[in-house]
Amino acid sequence: MPNIRKLDPTTSPMHHLGAELRRYREAAGLTQDQLGGKVYCTGSLIGQYETARKIPTRRFTMQLDDTLGTGGALLRLLEMALCFQVPLQAQEIADLEAEATQAYFFEPSVVHGRLQTKEYAREVLCVLHKDSLDARLANRLDRQLILERQNPALIWVVLGESALHQIVGSREIMRNQLAHLLEFRDHRSVHIQVLPFAAGAHAGLLGAFSLFRFRNSPDLAFSEDYEVGHLTANPEDVTDRTLRYAHLQAAALSIKDSASLIARVMEDRYGQ
Repeated sequence: MPNIRKLDPTTSPMHHLGAELRRYREAAGLTQDQLGGKVYCTGSLIGQYETARKIPTRRFTMQLDDTLGTGGALLRLLEMALCFQVPLQAQEIADLEAEATQAYFFEPSVVHGRLQTKEYAREVLCVLHKDSLDARLANRLDRQLILERQNPALIWVVLGESALHQIVGSREIMRNQLAHLLEFRDHRSVHIQVLPFAAGAHAGLLGAFSLFRFRNSPDLAFSEDYEVGHLTANPEDVTDRTLRYAHLQAAALSIKDSASLIARVMEDRYGQ
């Protein structure tokens, strides 16, 4: 069904782009389905672009400009929008993760949310803020269901070794958490590497970040602070994060050696 959500173009440059796309489409007397037919996509996809649920590629935006006769206005808005960081709330982050075909995560000091056990996640989420804890915990666990889809996205996670040693909750919780990580050793779409202490200075010293790749949208880079996450499609920022991630993968232990280290820490530090 075409997306007819009310737009607020003041929310972000990407929402402004979506609002202008809708305005040009309606001025041309076209429905979302009709415009989609002219540019060889679904009306639903047009709706996602109009509501900033997805970001159009430059090539596709040029098609929209040509079809709607905007004189290149949409492409100019896209170029401007790509230079800004867009704040995202929890549900928007979950939607983003669900649509990605590939996701790359770097976490220097905590197990990534997609890989957390319920007990570990509860301890992480209740630090300082215990309000709505059950709802926030349920939201985090729901985001893990993506791993159980028939054709799940490729997930690559680089964890700092400190995430294995930092006791979150209790030794029992940590033992179960590391055992859970080991369950992904033979997973066809989830791959875990550990960046060892011995790596020294590395490309991720500035903190955690993520990269997302999609079928019909540009690659995105994402970083998260205490209150909100920030998303950017700026090619320079995405290229920088991609290079950093490649260096982190190269400095990390292999998948096999990472599993061996996780197992060793589980037994030596949290063994019965």
